[in-house]
Amino acid sequence: MKKELLIWNIVLTLAVVILLFLHFGSKKSGTAGPVKNSTDSSVHEESFRIAYFEMDSVAANFDLAKELETELANREEAFNTEMNSRGKAIQQKISYFQNLEKEGKLSQEQAESASREINGMNDELKTRKQQLDLDYSNYKMTKTNELKTKIENFLKKYNQTKDYTYIVSYEQGLFYYRDTAYNITADLVKGLNQEYKPEKKVK
Repeated sequence: MKKELLIWNIVLTLAVVILLFLHFGSKKSGTAGPVKNSTDSSVHEESFRIAYFEMDSVAANFDLAKELETELANREEAFNTEMNSRGKAIQQKISYFQNLEKEGKLSQEQAESASREINGMNDELKTRKQQLDLDYSNYKMTKTNELKTKIENFLKKYNQTKDYTYIVSYEQGLFYYRDTAYNITADLVKGLNQEYKPEKKVK
């Protein structure tokens, strides 16, 4: 989950950097831009404000994110358990036929039949693995998008009284300085959990 969120955050952050560059670059060059309504906050440079939140902290403290992390771990464990069980069954079958062959108890016809049986088990294992991989990926993507949507929707409501021009997710390597006065992580986690508790009761 963290990998998908990281990719999403990097894309959003790069988009914001580009917008910032275009925003301030157009002011310096003096190029005439589109006429904007005086109520647009971007008209007044002094109102251009950016807040940030730390996604790692959100993932570690937002109840839905923690539940998703646990569910994904459980699914991975179940997946690995099933694959190991099927793999052991194949190995045991191979050992069984090898012992029969060593003891001279396996005819040519039986050996060919055994080979077909082993190949069939291997094919079933591969098919099952592909299906489990697909199910896991789809579930992970769906839940990750659900998590992102909840964050986005909360931030839209949150910003109605904060008037930030942008709210970005802080990622090391993309930002080299941040003023912690604009860190809204605590507000975000608190608000998300408060909204999520009633949802859990309804379910």
